[in-house]
Amino acid sequence: MNTPTQLASLEGQQYLVLRPVAAVADRFAAEQRRALDTSDLPHPFTGHVTLRGFFEPTRGDELRALIREWAAARHPIEIVAEAVDAFPSPWQVLIVRLARTPTLLDAYASLTAALDATDLRRLGELSLADWTFHMSIVYGKTLLPHEWTSITSARVRAFEHPLEEVVSTVELVSYAEGEEHREVFTLGR
Repeated sequence: MNTPTQLASLEGQQYLVLRPVAAVADRFAAEQRRALDTSDLPHPFTGHVTLRGFFEPTRGDELRALIREWAAARHPIEIVAEAVDAFPSPWQVLIVRLARTPTLLDAYASLTAALDATDLRRLGELSLADWTFHMSIVYGKTLLPHEWTSITSARVRAFEHPLEEVVSTVELVSYAEGEEHREVFTLGR
């Protein structure tokens, strides 16, 4: 995020994300360009898969220590992009939907187990059964129903050939004092 309004809305929050950099990232960027060709909607400026959100503005060291330990015990994570899909109203988010690969499921479940042993404050957490792994393309919450339907009917579809990529790092993205900060952790180290 890079606008003052976006940065202010995220103040004090942290997000643990996977950041694809090859085939999945390229497809995400192409889908986002297509969506933005026909609309000027808010959108993430880089493709990412959010594993968890936090609100720990004063306990960053504790959060980083937990993430460091968790990441060291993980193997690289397989990301498979299956389709352009959408979250319905009231969210109205166009997404690249990801397959529930064994390593992605393990990452989410093991992170939940590690966090359950703490009192770190989590944001918007859902159970593994309810979570849809995805990369947000554009945010259409402000659109009228017919406008949203127009976008989804033009964009939502399964990929003829799913795209695969293995991600070997996670990023802890933090927002403080109007700036975005990133720390990278290598999986398996």
